[in-house]
Amino acid sequence: MNITLTVNGRSVTADVEPQTLLLDFLRDGLGLTGAKRSCEVQVCGTCTVLVDGGPVSSCTYLAHEADGREVLTVEGFAQLPEFELFEEAFNRHAALQCGYCTPGFLLTIKSLKDAGQLGSEDEIRHGLDGNICRCTGYRAILEAARDIAGVSS
Repeated sequence: MNITLTVNGRSVTADVEPQTLLLDFLRDGLGLTGAKRSCEVQVCGTCTVLVDGGPVSSCTYLAHEADGREVLTVEGFAQLPEFELFEEAFNRHAALQCGYCTPGFLLTIKSLKDAGQLGSEDEIRHGLDGNICRCTGYRAILEAARDIAGVSS
């Protein structure tokens, strides 16, 4: 299947098999390795990327489903001016340890912020429900998200 999509602001055209996962297309086809493979059943969030601004589990999302759409990976997000706010908040609150889940958390928080859904701790908790961290607990990540949202604890 021939697909054309925008990845991190750049138009990409490729021929993919119908069963190619977006995760494999990004990692193997484009060398964008920020999204990680872990659970492969949409529960951990390590493979999260944004498609048209919304978070998707790229481990179950077919590459051809992104045809004609905009995909943002953590690599692309890191190039945007607003990324500095996220990076500083995660560092300030020590909201990462091994970093495996961090790209998914960053992109999920970005999508929540863009949608105006970081207004309260309950919204933050609900919005991050599909992301799992095996290292930090969640307190530091919640504090970083509140910081990004400008919500006091």
